[in-house]
Amino acid sequence: MGDIGVVETDHEASAGANAQADGTAGHAEAVTGAVAVATVAAVADVDAEASVERPRRRRGRTTLMIAGAAVLGVVAGACAGFLVQADREPTALPPLSQPVLEQAEGEVEPLSAAQDRRVKTDGDLRKLLITRPKGAKDSPLGLEGDGWTDLSTYADQYSKPATTFNNLVDDEFRRAAQTAWRVGTYNVHVGLVQFHQESKAAASEWADNGHYWAEDEDDTRSWPVPGTGNGNGTAYVHDTPERKPGYLPAYTAEAHAWRGDIYVEIYVSDTKPISKAKIMDLAQRQVGKL
Repeated sequence: MGDIGVVETDHEASAGANAQADGTAGHAEAVTGAVAVATVAAVADVDAEASVERPRRRRGRTTLMIAGAAVLGVVAGACAGFLVQADREPTALPPLSQPVLEQAEGEVEPLSAAQDRRVKTDGDLRKLLITRPKGAKDSPLGLEGDGWTDLSTYADQYSKPATTFNNLVDDEFRRAAQTAWRVGTYNVHVGLVQFHQESKAAASEWADNGHYWAEDEDDTRSWPVPGTGNGNGTAYVHDTPERKPGYLPAYTAEAHAWRGDIYVEIYVSDTKPISKAKIMDLAQRQVGKL
């Protein structure tokens, strides 16, 4: 019985909801009908007003006379202009073809190295390295080969070879040439790194990177390298040596510069303090060869 009561209650609620829906629908239909009737009546009134012909406004004689005079003036001006132009001599137009320029005989002489620095830098890069002094011996740094250094070998000279390799590729590495020698305890390492530089000035960026790390060393003195421009070349002397147990103290100096698409790096080490004159002489001579 309880279940039947529930069913009846649900049926009554459903019936009430349907009735409310029917009422809403009926209200909507009534509103729609009223709007339709009002719309039809409004359209009928508009049609009735439109069906009544309004009298046209009559034009005055003054307006017609002005319009006629304007037309005659345009026609007369066109005729006069045509007659004046017809009596004139035709104007000669310039020729479409241009005179042929005479070419010099023989081949154009290429620019000399003094006029174009690329004549030097596009040649054998190894010839632009400063020469080792007489009596110098091979450096223990382990540079091998004929002076050329490929991308992988050059990247291996850094503390993070893989990162350096990727950076060189991104910076459009072209080629590198290096030389090294030893005189007693005095060791020198000179490198020239050339970039394609089609999308960025990589040579100056690598020189700036060298400046950054050189200046980061404590107890360091620095001087601009003459002939390199404002801030394009700097020499450094590190007055505090590197000390390791079982080894003699290692004093170091370095120089970084760039010229065109070539980055110049010079590293010097000795068991004795290195003077400014030594590193500056190397830097000036190397930059001068570029």
